[in-house]
Amino acid sequence: MAAPSSVRVAQRGDLISLADLDLVQIREIVRNGVAFARGERAGEPLAGAVIGIYFRKTSTRTRTAFSAAALRLGARIIAYGPDDLQLNTGETVEDTAQVLSRMLDGLVCRTAGSTEELRALAAPPGMSVINAMSAHEHPTQALTDLITIQQHVGGVDGARVLYVGEGNSTAAALALSLPRFEGTELHLRTPPGYGLEAHVRAQAEEYAAESGSVLRETHDMAELPADVDVVYTTRWQTTGTTKADPDWRAVFQPFQVDEQLLDRYPEARFMHDLPAHRGEETTAAVLDGPRSIAFDQAENKMHGAMAVLEWALRSRT
Repeated sequence: MAAPSSVRVAQRGDLISLADLDLVQIREIVRNGVAFARGERAGEPLAGAVIGIYFRKTSTRTRTAFSAAALRLGARIIAYGPDDLQLNTGETVEDTAQVLSRMLDGLVCRTAGSTEELRALAAPPGMSVINAMSAHEHPTQALTDLITIQQHVGGVDGARVLYVGEGNSTAAALALSLPRFEGTELHLRTPPGYGLEAHVRAQAEEYAAESGSVLRETHDMAELPADVDVVYTTRWQTTGTTKADPDWRAVFQPFQVDEQLLDRYPEARFMHDLPAHRGEETTAAVLDGPRSIAFDQAENKMHGAMAVLEWALRSRT
């Protein structure tokens, strides 16, 4: 990579899956994300860097967050839409990666495909690759969630979360991160047939055993936990996906987060990764209510993106 003279890359990091990071790295990103949110960090540590923003699927929060984060850190950005790269004309991922890695310092990607494509893009040296959501995991969303929990619950260690909804890429990332913190509880209530992938659940259970945390997934709304700090849900129809069962909404209906469910936990905050469909996965009274921190959570995507970009590029003047 021929980096601009104003940037010297000391160490490059990729964020493809949270399973690739150790707990020290996750804590560092969360800590720096909170510091950015509080206005405790200043300067342009990525001045002179060039970041590619490549989104093949729609995005409001994540694309804006990484674009704004890169600019606030002093970097310049090149935005690619779904039809802009010659991957569409048959060029291989490997050849594309070779070219981009010689021109970019970082590449933020939303493919909604497998993580293997992202690993191929990250194979050449010099360019950091960040997963902005694949079909199986949304790692930067989980880091945003941890930052939000740190702010509003008072710490991630010991935090208790009830997640209600599909075992999608957001749920997978949360399961691969929260149980690594000591004494946490992650209770997942996912509709039958729409739970975590088996390998994700197995890895998350290992993390929970190592940290002394609780991870439990069931497929009904019976025997809910006695108390939690956060009730979390996501859109039933995950961005870029469809469901084969034409009656899937009936399966999901018992998993709506309404006022009755939230009122079981008078001190709990409500989180949602957005976009939201009021009247489906949650009600307007919950999403727009006084205990909702969903839009603080959305803002934290930018602070989290700043922390991720700084960590990934490790640049210094």
